[in-house]
Amino acid sequence: MKSLPLAALIAVQLALAPAAQAKLSTAESGMAKTVAAEQGRSLALLERLVNQNSGSLNLAGVEKVGAMMRAELEPLGFQVEWKPMADTGRAGHLIATHVGKADTKRLLLIAHLDTVFEPDSPFQTFTRKGDKGEGPGAGDDKGGMVVIVAALRAMQAAGTLEDANIEIHMTGDEEDSGNPIEKARADLIDAGRRSDVALDFEGLVRDNGADMGSVARRSSDSWTVTATGKSAHSSGVFSAAAGDGAIYELTRIIQRFRTELPEPNLTFNVGLIAGGQQAELDAGGIRAAVTGKTNIIAPIAVARGDLRALSPEQIARVKAKMAAIVADHAPGTGATIAFDPGGYPSMAPTDGNRALLTKLNGVNRDLGLTEMAPLDPLKRGAGDISFVAADVDGLAGLGPYSTGDHAPGEAVDIPSIARQATRAAILMSRISVEKR
Repeated sequence: MKSLPLAALIAVQLALAPAAQAKLSTAESGMAKTVAAEQGRSLALLERLVNQNSGSLNLAGVEKVGAMMRAELEPLGFQVEWKPMADTGRAGHLIATHVGKADTKRLLLIAHLDTVFEPDSPFQTFTRKGDKGEGPGAGDDKGGMVVIVAALRAMQAAGTLEDANIEIHMTGDEEDSGNPIEKARADLIDAGRRSDVALDFEGLVRDNGADMGSVARRSSDSWTVTATGKSAHSSGVFSAAAGDGAIYELTRIIQRFRTELPEPNLTFNVGLIAGGQQAELDAGGIRAAVTGKTNIIAPIAVARGDLRALSPEQIARVKAKMAAIVADHAPGTGATIAFDPGGYPSMAPTDGNRALLTKLNGVNRDLGLTEMAPLDPLKRGAGDISFVAADVDGLAGLGPYSTGDHAPGEAVDIPSIARQATRAAILMSRISVEKR
């Protein structure tokens, strides 16, 4: 017998399990049934979104996806604004607002319109493969936007959307942020300050097959170490007059990073390294032009890498350690470290975030689903919710589960769209009636 889609299974569970059904209100049972009934509609929306290229640098394509989302949100009673961001080098953001009762909690929903796949990528179209939907951004994050729409439509059908205060920010540059990032994220940060709860609809993470709850995300910063030495004949290397040269100095610094920096929830990667008689990075810091000879002591060496940590305190502490290691350079050499402006902050695992996961697990119990344990923050990257984490309690990972993100073959798990939409609709409905 062909297996039922997960959305249909949820509907069957509600029909056949009186104990589980008793834990849900009539409106909540209705939301689960609406999500199940509209699965085909949700998949059609996903296909349309995926088939419209919206690489971060395809400004027209990102704006077209924004227009598609406007068409979904305005009929639900949202006031929708397109916020151009041409002065940051990116298309812009979609901001949608639904005004409900004045004294109830305000929800901020976060997703993004762009993908990593630009128009020159060979990976461009949506393909259905059983319970998988393969295509650029199918999971990250067009699947997340579909979950938002499915959840809101279920709320509208059940009557719980009418009085809800919800603001949606769908950024157009999450995968490759505009510059300066302070401007690119100013509207999102302001929204966090006026909200009570932030819900991030990037992808669900599973660990050993179990759905996990994301109460934390690590930061993302980039750094550059430049080491210098005396250019001289190689026969004099290590002497007091010539010193070690720039490449040995850079190697020594990186080795000290590897041995002295490690601590829980921290990673630091070296992604590019170059050294020789000449070594120059391009404007984006992703390519290097290098010349050198075996019989010349290298006068310059450069390394680029990233740094990911869990809290502002950890970020500051590790940066100070890195700076101290770089300053303690060998005789006859010099070295400097620079941190790129505009990194992504962290989302620390606060008590408020854990309390939101507890509420989500209440939804899971009432649906007859397994409770979600907190995800190890080492198992997910940085994201836009971190820009509001200092001001509002939040949960990440409310989008669907997917595999192969950021590479050809990215595929969303189709049943997880219904599961996540059902969870989100009930969670948002419950929070939206709480007093501020």
